[in-house]
Amino acid sequence: MDLESGRATRESRLKLYKDTLCLAYQSLGVVYGDLSISPIYVFKNTFSGRLKLHEEDDVIFGVLSLVFWTLTLIPLCKYIIFVLGADDNGEGGTFALYSLLCHRAKLGLLSAFHPQNDDLPAYSPGLPIKETKASSLLKEFFDRHHSSQIVLLLVVLLGTSMVISDGILTPSMSVLSAVNGVKIKATGLHERYTVLIACVILVGLFALQHFGTHRVGSLFAPIMLAWLLCISGVGFYNTIHWNPGVVRAFSPHYVYIFFKKAGKHGWRSLGGIVLCITGAEAMFADLGHFSHLSIRIAFTAVVYPCLILAYMGEAAYLSKHKEDIERSFYKAIPGLSLGLFKEVVFWPVFIIATVATVVGSQAIISATFSIISQCRALRCFPRVKVIHTSSQIHGQIYIPEVNWILMVMCLAVVVGFRDTDMIGNAYGLAVTTVMLVTTCLMFLVVIMVWRRNVLAAVAFVIFFGSLELLYLSACFAEVHKGGWLPLVFSLIVISVMCTWHYGTLKKHSYESHNKVSLDMLLTLGPNHGMTRVPGICLIYSNVVPGFPPMFAHFVTNFPAFHKILIFVTIQSLTIPNVPVNQRFLISRIGPPEFHFFQCVVQYGYKDVRKDSHAFESHLIEAVAEFLCSGGDDFDAGTSGGEMSTNHQQLSPQGDAVAGAGTRHKKVRFRGVGCSKELDELAEARESGLAYMMGNTCVLAIETSSYLRKFIINVVYGFLRRNCRRPETALGVPHTSLIEVGMVYHV
Repeated sequence: MDLESGRATRESRLKLYKDTLCLAYQSLGVVYGDLSISPIYVFKNTFSGRLKLHEEDDVIFGVLSLVFWTLTLIPLCKYIIFVLGADDNGEGGTFALYSLLCHRAKLGLLSAFHPQNDDLPAYSPGLPIKETKASSLLKEFFDRHHSSQIVLLLVVLLGTSMVISDGILTPSMSVLSAVNGVKIKATGLHERYTVLIACVILVGLFALQHFGTHRVGSLFAPIMLAWLLCISGVGFYNTIHWNPGVVRAFSPHYVYIFFKKAGKHGWRSLGGIVLCITGAEAMFADLGHFSHLSIRIAFTAVVYPCLILAYMGEAAYLSKHKEDIERSFYKAIPGLSLGLFKEVVFWPVFIIATVATVVGSQAIISATFSIISQCRALRCFPRVKVIHTSSQIHGQIYIPEVNWILMVMCLAVVVGFRDTDMIGNAYGLAVTTVMLVTTCLMFLVVIMVWRRNVLAAVAFVIFFGSLELLYLSACFAEVHKGGWLPLVFSLIVISVMCTWHYGTLKKHSYESHNKVSLDMLLTLGPNHGMTRVPGICLIYSNVVPGFPPMFAHFVTNFPAFHKILIFVTIQSLTIPNVPVNQRFLISRIGPPEFHFFQCVVQYGYKDVRKDSHAFESHLIEAVAEFLCSGGDDFDAGTSGGEMSTNHQQLSPQGDAVAGAGTRHKKVRFRGVGCSKELDELAEARESGLAYMMGNTCVLAIETSSYLRKFIINVVYGFLRRNCRRPETALGVPHTSLIEVGMVYHV
């Protein structure tokens, strides 16, 4: 038995190692595409300004030293060692950090949208960590000052909007930089032709998005692996052939020499050096698709050494060919000095570089889709069409509206700027801003979630934050040379997010303050000759508990409704996933003869919503389970029409488990005939299913300020009219839909 158990343990370990290595290999094409293509433009953008006046070996070695230590400190130390450990139930990214603060530290405005359910695994961190004095003081500060929570949300939205800006700048910068390499062979080629080629590639890239990354994902990893091996081989050759002494640049002493000789010009060139870490945030943002270990192995074993060799070789070549500093990457290809064989070497490298930029662009475009999907789920972005392109990997999605907007913006950037130096200035500003936002959020996570010593959090912020602020200051110095672009993009995106969030919040607030109690609804019945018709009606609302105002409006004008009413409220929680067995929370409104039910449907921001037929089937099954588990109990002491709190959650075995705040019990499913109501439910289901939704128009009250009227009536009204309609987003069939028109004055 011991031998068998030992053999099984070895086999499980071998399988774990194999799976981890496979994930590490796959991450090369998904996570590290953007980071791996940066050698194409780093040295060119760094020496594009006045730093070209200091073309000497010490300055070139100083740039290499800065690149080496930047790659070592930020991607390797900050992200690989620290930030990857701050995942939210396996998910990463700016919103994941904010989600972690929302449900672990009870911090954040989005967590106030819905009450948290402590029974969910993501809300239960396991063993409680002792509260520290620093965490309690910070919690008290955020609770006391509501404006601090608003600032925190704005900081998160800033980081999110900068990532979306990356989705515009990354394809523009990388594809145009790669295509410009053709000028090495065709020196007389006009700029308009390289711009045209770049635009054609971009159109093709965005046109392929609807196929989904899973169809071409198998090609990504080998392409990026070939690219990394190619640039590392070229770098190793150039280092040995041109200047082996370049290894001295690993000493931080050359950083001091660089700033001593370059001075102010060296500081302004940091905006080009920071491009060497573009895509480092993807290691954390794409964490949900891979494991911590696989991402760490891929970076430390493959990506990091290959990039260091590539930068070393380029610096060694430049130390002997300072006249080629404007096109150093392609000029450093060994084939250009091999006479007869130069064509054989150059074109494969050029083709691999162009394809690699497309792969790198694909990674950030997919990340943009994921981030916007998260924002939409948390009601910070207008409703858009989300298509899940893979049945196995829920994170692989496609958003048509966002895809075409990104394409138009990328083409506008390429045609409008035509200069990789200006695009690089914008790119660097977006990258450093996202990293600084991550550092600030990590400060709160270390104190309030991990409950570490405040000195550790301060040391983390000072060390990494000061380095990122240095780069950010250099990028801001180039705001007038293209750096304004991500600021404009971010301002537009933040305005859209804040307006949608504010308008949605006011709409929900109006419904909560104007909800109808059961007693008030009953008074309407005798006066209006209320009748019940066969069937089930799902009434979508945001009111819990009580009845939405649009239902009272409908009953007043048309005093008839279905025999069984289920008031459905969909809650998007600030967690990645909600277990299927905990998705439906069923409760009863009023006595059993009314046949009124409340169903709260909980989704995480990464959950895939099934089609309408599957959803309604699961919902009715949940109601049946509720009835079989004692759901016919009615609290006669419930006054004012408030619903009873006999919430039920379905267990994986089909049992019903009482939710938090109720008497815990477990009742096994007893069959179809367990109650009379089950027969009535089945009969009503056979009679037909209808849906009722409110078609609301939100307007500011007459006494509101002009700014409030502009935001609510104009901007929010425009977004509401042009986004996807709720019934379309939920997959409600039009033939079974009842719309109730309402005007909300908020």
